[in-house]
Amino acid sequence: MSNKQTSVIGFPRIGKNRELKFASEKFFKGEISEAELQKVAAEIRQYGWKKQREANISFIPSNDFSFYDNVLDTAFLLNVIPARYQELNLSVLEKYFAAAHGYQGEKGDVKALPMKKWFNTNYHYIVPEIDDATELKLVGNKPVQEFIETKLVGIESVPTVIGAYTFLRLARYNGQKKAKDFVAAAIDAYAKLADQLATAGAKWISFAEPALVFDVTAEERELFKSIYVELVKKVRAAGLKIALQTYFGDIRDVYQDVVALGFDAIGLDFVEGLKSLELVKSGFPKNTLLLAGVVNGKNIWRADYAQKNALLAEIVSAVGAENVVVGTSCSLLHVPYTVAAEQKLPAETLRHFAFAEEKLVELAELASGDVAALAQNKALFATPRVQANAKVQAELAALTAADFERKPSRLERRSVQKEEFKLPAFPTTTIGSFPQTAEVRANRAAFRKGEISKEQYVEFNRKKIAECIKLQEEIGLDVIVHGEFERNDMVEYFGTKIDGFIFTQNAWVQSYGTRCVKPPVVWGDVSRSAPITVEWSVFAQSCTKKPVKGMLTGPVTILNWSFPREDVSLKVQAQEIGFAIRDEVLDLEKNGIRIIQIDEAALREKLPLRKSDWHKEYLDWAIPAFRLVHAKVKPETQIHTHMCYSEFNDIVITFEASRSDLKLLDALNEAKFETQVGPGVYDIHSPRVPSEQEIVDALHKIIAKVPQQNVWVNPDCGLKTRGETETTASLKNLVAAAKKLRAES
Repeated sequence: MSNKQTSVIGFPRIGKNRELKFASEKFFKGEISEAELQKVAAEIRQYGWKKQREANISFIPSNDFSFYDNVLDTAFLLNVIPARYQELNLSVLEKYFAAAHGYQGEKGDVKALPMKKWFNTNYHYIVPEIDDATELKLVGNKPVQEFIETKLVGIESVPTVIGAYTFLRLARYNGQKKAKDFVAAAIDAYAKLADQLATAGAKWISFAEPALVFDVTAEERELFKSIYVELVKKVRAAGLKIALQTYFGDIRDVYQDVVALGFDAIGLDFVEGLKSLELVKSGFPKNTLLLAGVVNGKNIWRADYAQKNALLAEIVSAVGAENVVVGTSCSLLHVPYTVAAEQKLPAETLRHFAFAEEKLVELAELASGDVAALAQNKALFATPRVQANAKVQAELAALTAADFERKPSRLERRSVQKEEFKLPAFPTTTIGSFPQTAEVRANRAAFRKGEISKEQYVEFNRKKIAECIKLQEEIGLDVIVHGEFERNDMVEYFGTKIDGFIFTQNAWVQSYGTRCVKPPVVWGDVSRSAPITVEWSVFAQSCTKKPVKGMLTGPVTILNWSFPREDVSLKVQAQEIGFAIRDEVLDLEKNGIRIIQIDEAALREKLPLRKSDWHKEYLDWAIPAFRLVHAKVKPETQIHTHMCYSEFNDIVITFEASRSDLKLLDALNEAKFETQVGPGVYDIHSPRVPSEQEIVDALHKIIAKVPQQNVWVNPDCGLKTRGETETTASLKNLVAAAKKLRAES
């Protein structure tokens, strides 16, 4: 490869030092104006554009920035804004945030729109809500404004928008009308946007259509074609070139349609797209650019240039060198900004990483065929990065089927546990964490910096745990938690306590809105050398006669919310983590903890986007890795988990279901699900306090679908991001609602 063009699908937008998070939170509190927030946003956008220009990226995107989520941006662009938000006496941006995380104040009280995981990532998107009265039309101009902004800083950008097919495919329909009923309006809106962009001086428009990597039915295929047969004509009439961008997989179901529609550029993922190479070898249109996504936009390891060049050579052979543009596999918003921000990790470690800014360099070097860069990269991959842990490898080799099977049967265990705990109908609990106040964070930071002793740190946390236990007893919760005041993050905390992980200082990525996470890095073989949570759980249990849950994070979630190794399989990594968490489970049990919650909140995250790949590519190792953790506990020990979706059937499960209006329960009924469940009865991602009646209504919906003897009552997630006042009020209403249901039954 030499002197090829380069493209980027999207760039991080939270700010190199999370400036957008902090500015947004100040705006929510009324501490800064909308103009001040917009100023911070502009600085973040311009930083990203300039970095891409410095790397000589040929196709630099605009409109990839968002205050919260690009799908929500598209909804506001297209007037897909439910009336409850339109009617609020707020500015457009305030209405936008109300739709994102709810609003409760003097100007109204509205719940947020549903939120779901964005394909197979840890990023979340806001689900558009369309009813029969929705008038889909172009009402916003954000893509035009941001394109003009790039021109003002001397950059010719490619405006990118979520495409009409993906938008309509991901939307939720509340009436009789479905996606096909909004096609004509969508075509008209996107065509008008193209006209406005052309008037502003744009040469390209890029339609992001990641929904094409799902299994596509015949009806959905017709929906896609009905949109683009007409839209391509209208956009071309406006004078723009058109890119169709896909990512997170391949487009095997619609590839022939895509290549026949006359796009000027087609973006394909060659990292997760298992069949992308096969597809382009079957034929690719002449005079069409292939935006070849070969640099991994989701992981932080350096690209192996020898492998990438071999792949590019095959792509060039299939489509012609003049058509190939070297690009990212997806948006870089899924990786941190730059390795340069890491000051504590040794240089020997850092040279194996490529964050967003380093990936721009990788694109440039692969496109130019830089001989010196190739030689340096070859030397990096010449020797193994880490040595294997012999003890861990021996444990893996000794695994048998018995290690994954819990006995006796679930029904027998349920009988034993009913007698053991004697819980009331509709037992109440929380998911684990309680509000992480500034005082709690300061204590943790002071200990980390060596400003206080371990004894002072422990004493503070014990005081908070005792207060938390007392509060829960006063509220009337049936199963207590210790509050997790010692934990910064449900994955990072465990990663710091087990061998095989390393941690960054500033490698933040956006999860949703202002929520940012700093994923651990799986560096080598994983093992546990000492107990992690036992001390805290034992102390908490000593403060109450009610059962206290031991709180752990499961192996699949730890793996999925980390940056995994690329030199060994995900299955092996999950089993290694499973051994470490299993040791912790058995130690908790030995120390009198009778209920243990092993959270698998991220189980669904890496679920293949095509159902035909679910078991072979994922569930066949993910579910056994979880079962490995708890298969050896006693019958009277009750295992809980928390997740967004599950195929486990032998444990108590809580779900993040409140923002999906409990639609998950329909899927459980179809699967004849028998396990006890706790669908979240209120949304913790919003600061609003649900009323007692609101929770009662949610419980009525639940028991209409689930036998009431199987129902637990809980929030939909941990409470650490919420305030103390709203948490207490919400939990009091939750307990009151449960008592009301008990009285009814």
